[in-house]
Parts: sequence; structure tokens; C-alpha cells
Amino acid sequence: MPDNNYFARYIPLLIMIVVAIGLAVIMVSLSHLLGKHKWTRAKNTAYECGINPTGDAQQRFNVKFYMVAMLFILFDVEAVFLYPWAVIARELKMFGFWEMLVYIGLVLVGFFYIWKKGVINWNTAERSEG
Repeated sequence: MPDNNYFARYIPLLIMIVVAIGLAVIMVSLSHLLGKHKWTRAKNTAYECGINPTGDAQQRFNVKFYMVAMLFILFDVEAVFLYPWAVIARELKMFGFWEMLVYIGLVLVGFFYIWKKGVINWNTAERSEG
């Protein structure tokens, strides 16, 4: 027999969401209405932790910066897969151990590949091809 008050259990959650959104809208609106709006040249400059900004904001970054960032995300996601395995490692017994050993081996092969290619080596100067 279906429960007639199934959706009634979600009313407190709905009220909480409405109150949170309403409170956020009210605070932002009051801040905009009551706040001071005196724009000065100093306020419109970019804030660089107390240091005057130097150089062009549209400068080019080295590609290695992006490669290291992507590799960090990649290896970080791969490390996240170790947590569920660690939780149920005893239930998986030796099968889980060998499977994780293969997984870690593949991750290490990828790591040594990028190491050999020099992606994470910042000491070498990059050649200009232009």
C-alpha cells in the first residue's frame, strides 16, 4: 500500500532550501543598496597581495604549467580510486590485492613515461620554434 504522505517528508528540506536562497538574496540586495559606491582609481586596480601589478595581464604561460596541472588532476583522481579499495580490501582478499597491484603498476608506467618525456622537468630551457 503506497504511503500517501511520501512527499510530505521532504517539506522541511524544501523550506530549508527556500530560506537559504531567500536569505542569500536578501543579504546581497541589502549590501548592494546600503553599501558605499565610491569608485576610485585605486579600487579599480587589480589587487596583487599588496604588490603593485607588473606586466601585461594577457601574458603567455609556458605549456609545461598546464601539463603539470593536468597531470596533477590525473594522478589525484587515480589516487582517489585507492580509497574505496582500501575500505573493502579484506573482503576482496588476494584477488583485490592483485587487481590493485596491476592498477598501481599502470599508474607507475604512466608516471615513468611522463618523467622520461621530461614533462615534469622544469630545469631544461624550452626551444623556441618560431
